[in-house]
Amino acid sequence: MPKKIKDRTTEYAKLIVSGLKICGTTEYLCCKRHLDDLLKSKTKDFEYKFDVEEAERHIDIANELTIAEGTEAQRLETYGFQNFIIGSLHGWKQKRKNFRRYREAYIQIGRQNGKSFIAGETANDFATFIKYELGKIYCTATKQEQANIVWDEIKKFIQSDISLDELYKIKEHEKTITSLVTGTIIKAIGRDTKSADGFRSILAIIDEYHAHKNNQMYKLMLDGQANVDGALTLAITTAGFNLNSPCYKQYQMCKKILNGLLTKDTLLIYITEMDEEDDIYDWKNWLKSNPMRLWNKDNTPNMDKVKIVAEKAIDAKEKQGEDLLNFLTKDLNRWVTYYGEGLVDLEKLALCKSKLKIQDMQGKRAYLGIDLSSGGDLTSIALIFYLDDIDKFYVFSHSFMPELRLAEHEKTDDVPYRLWAKKGLLTLTSGNYGIKTDYKAITQYLKKITEDLNIEIIEVGYDSHNASAYLADLDFLACDLTEVKQSARSLNDATMDFRLSIKALQMLYDEDNELMTWSIGNAVTTKNSFGEIKVEKNQDENRIDVVDAIIDAWKIILIDMNKNGADINESVDDFFDMLNSMKK
Repeated sequence: MPKKIKDRTTEYAKLIVSGLKICGTTEYLCCKRHLDDLLKSKTKDFEYKFDVEEAERHIDIANELTIAEGTEAQRLETYGFQNFIIGSLHGWKQKRKNFRRYREAYIQIGRQNGKSFIAGETANDFATFIKYELGKIYCTATKQEQANIVWDEIKKFIQSDISLDELYKIKEHEKTITSLVTGTIIKAIGRDTKSADGFRSILAIIDEYHAHKNNQMYKLMLDGQANVDGALTLAITTAGFNLNSPCYKQYQMCKKILNGLLTKDTLLIYITEMDEEDDIYDWKNWLKSNPMRLWNKDNTPNMDKVKIVAEKAIDAKEKQGEDLLNFLTKDLNRWVTYYGEGLVDLEKLALCKSKLKIQDMQGKRAYLGIDLSSGGDLTSIALIFYLDDIDKFYVFSHSFMPELRLAEHEKTDDVPYRLWAKKGLLTLTSGNYGIKTDYKAITQYLKKITEDLNIEIIEVGYDSHNASAYLADLDFLACDLTEVKQSARSLNDATMDFRLSIKALQMLYDEDNELMTWSIGNAVTTKNSFGEIKVEKNQDENRIDVVDAIIDAWKIILIDMNKNGADINESVDDFFDMLNSMKK
């Protein structure tokens, strides 16, 4: 009788699906997907097969390593979840060509759960043991400095095993590691690397993807692999708090795939997280997010490690704020939808998106908010329309930037202004030599949009900073211009009303207006000594100009609302009634 082949990939999947080990619903679905695909692989229509021997070979390679850390070298022994990831990456193959099935992988686990091991083991495997010669492996990040950190972790991983170290040549000054077996090179590159464009690789590792503000590096790596058979783009991350990030969008897509709402057979998914309704202070729920950190090798909880996390939980519960944020994202691997004093709940904001365009506002009345920049920064306008037929209001925004400052701002802000300009969200101006703010271009835009769509501006709210020389240009609007002081006392009510409107889903915006949602996502609130709030940006490089323009318009709406006998039409009266009801 032939000896039964061990299958540690499937063993772990069965353990999780059986319910014998505590896990979250997401990890359960990741493992169930593997078991379901094993059944599908027996059918003609399913394009993939699972090669148990190949999966086991690569798991064995990982377990042959010796980690020289501490007082003496120790033989490495992988955890069950690591076997599942390694075995899935290498065991699943195309039936027709026998290349690896997965061209992308999204791994999201809490910190201190072996992310560096997964990156290092995968890089070692692809560099030397998959028999691909003269390939390229990239450790990537948005900045070269961060990419070097990922590369350094792989270097430590290789150097910690004496026999492994002999298989590579490391050049520290070049940040390259060359396999002496295949000639494959492991190199660190950032988005600011001049020669990054056009690179092709057999493996691209994107570490801490949650920190990426856009998907440019991910797309660059994926596109470079288009004609490389068996290539892999591997994203490894903890959760974050920026719901505007490409990582969160990838996470959402993965959840849809696991729940059967989307199909993407070439994407491996492994996510360990608590369930939404779980008590964040119950230690048993922490086990769901930490497949290595809080577990012993025999699949029993490591109570000594649990006690350490419990101390952090006590601190986080008591201190709240950033301590709680870090506990939720890093220790519990949970995406945080409300960052302390963030302006709005970004999940609620996402529910406010609509198919409506500014062209749908033809013939309507609006309040205008203007935030003028100094020098050559971003300038934004916002129009707020009350839609009495559905008892909601529509917020439109548009921004302006000197065209010769585009490259500079794309680099410092790390967002796709060029793409937003193509989408019509941003006008690149050429006046004032394309360097300084072009106020005439803003006026021309306002004239065109109000005349073409027959929009009547009820009133304008503006920040007096940088506005004095520009106000005369707005005479054509034939309406009152109201200065909005930028203190917390002045802006408190407008800021609170805007936040409540989103919470009540009383706001609508164009689903394609990524510049607006990015700006709102950048905004946090600060308090004065009286507890009154105003908007600030959460980081120096993040811009909130669109938010400032919206709040300026919102402020004058509230001013009008409090005027006795205001001469405004019935629709706007209804709008004010709606705003009052939201406060109750």
